[in-house]
Amino acid sequence: MKKRKIGTTDLEVSEIGLGCMSLGTDQNYATQIIDAALDAGINYFDTADLYDKGLNEQFVGNAIKHRRNDLILATKAGNRFERDKEGWEWDPSKKHIKSAVKDSLTRLQTDYIDLYQLHGGTIEDPIDETIEAFEELKQEGLIRHYGISSIRPNVIKEYVKRSNVESVMMQYSLLDRRAEEWFSLLDDHQTSVVARGPLAKGLLAKKPLSAAGEKIQKDGYLDYSFEELKVVLDKLSSHDEFKRPLSELALHYCLAHPTVAAVVCGASSIEQIEDNVRAVETNPLTAEQVTLLKSLTKASTYEQHRS
Repeated sequence: MKKRKIGTTDLEVSEIGLGCMSLGTDQNYATQIIDAALDAGINYFDTADLYDKGLNEQFVGNAIKHRRNDLILATKAGNRFERDKEGWEWDPSKKHIKSAVKDSLTRLQTDYIDLYQLHGGTIEDPIDETIEAFEELKQEGLIRHYGISSIRPNVIKEYVKRSNVESVMMQYSLLDRRAEEWFSLLDDHQTSVVARGPLAKGLLAKKPLSAAGEKIQKDGYLDYSFEELKVVLDKLSSHDEFKRPLSELALHYCLAHPTVAAVVCGASSIEQIEDNVRAVETNPLTAEQVTLLKSLTKASTYEQHRS
């Protein structure tokens, strides 16, 4: 599989990454999924300490401990929790992050994390203190690079201006193009996008729209009413210019933008991994096709958290 660099780093990641949140709660099955991803050419794995309150990291650690050098590992911090208690609290403090990374390293059974990400963020956070924590972790060799996982424009602007973030994980798909407004800013700072949700909750995958959840059937998806979804998905699926599966179109659309280093897809089956890898190994979209796709979909923008 083709690889791309994250930001200015030496991290060369596969165009498709595995989002580990959907691995489930069975270690053997989780290991099978991870092994299948590695065997298919995926080398980028994204988890978080919050997923199943550490259990997800533990599963990933058990699965990769004998293949650590074969992959690039990303995880996240900023949510303080206790395994035996309900809920969690947002805590971007230096004290918490420097403690959380040690817990993650233990669960992941590794000496270092390739990409450590702040799992959220608000403009009211002690941003300089948070940055200082990440920088110290780099100096200590516990992490190689750091980024943020956020969809808030005001938070993203502050981090690219004030820190050495190499990536921003953002929700991005043909049906959610809000991230595109910020590509030029990120390009100016040589910061990559790691795209999550490229298949828009399955709306751009194989399953028919009739299988969408009750909430989507009632309220639609982001700026699209349910009726509008029917129309746009029909256009994307039947347009003479494309003649390829919708999921393939969706993944290639995200990858058509050089700001994007990788698209992270969850997978609860080996078949899903194989489908995603097969999709991106086909011919990329032409510039004309990308322009056409933009004309068929909405160029939505973030209305909140802009300043």
